[in-house]
Amino acid sequence: MIEQHEGARALDDETVERVVAFHGHMCPGLAMGIQASLIALREIGAHAMDEEVVAAVETDMCGVDAIQFLTGCTFGKGNLVHRDYGKNAYTFWRRSDGKAIRISGRPAAWGRDPEHEDLFKKVRLGAASDDERERFQQLHVARARAILETPPEELFEWREVRGAPPRRARIHSSVVCADCGEGTMEIRIRRFQGRELCPECFEEALASGL
Repeated sequence: MIEQHEGARALDDETVERVVAFHGHMCPGLAMGIQASLIALREIGAHAMDEEVVAAVETDMCGVDAIQFLTGCTFGKGNLVHRDYGKNAYTFWRRSDGKAIRISGRPAAWGRDPEHEDLFKKVRLGAASDDERERFQQLHVARARAILETPPEELFEWREVRGAPPRRARIHSSVVCADCGEGTMEIRIRRFQGRELCPECFEEALASGL
């Protein structure tokens, strides 16, 4: 359940745990996604029907799972668009009246923890001991919890933006790739030397010249 708290929206512990279960673990990135989602829910509202609310996310980090779970904008429905810019930024549109906001993370909003950063490097390199891994997990969850307790305006800035939302999702016919024989969405098919190829086979054919 989403609760009202001091003029903003907050999540009860049960809902947070459901988001964590959906994602697989608690981490700072997921916490940032929860906070961004709460801003979107407050400013734009929850999806009233398929694609009533549409989001464009500029990252593929953990926070996107929180956005899918909490706002109802998902890849499968076509109302979640990934723009691979590597930014902690999200734009939400409400189709009914055209309102749109862009939410972007403030630089260094998470703060720095040298111990956490050093342990993160060791864990990623596979060089951490069992004790170091346990300590890293403790710090990782603690940072996530601190993010959840931080006022959203300290983590993000947001503003209304203008412009049309991404077009609604469409169902396209499939075309059988001439090389691998797999059905491929027609708008993804590429032609090479008279053959209709899926993107993967096209790249392979282009590289080999065959």
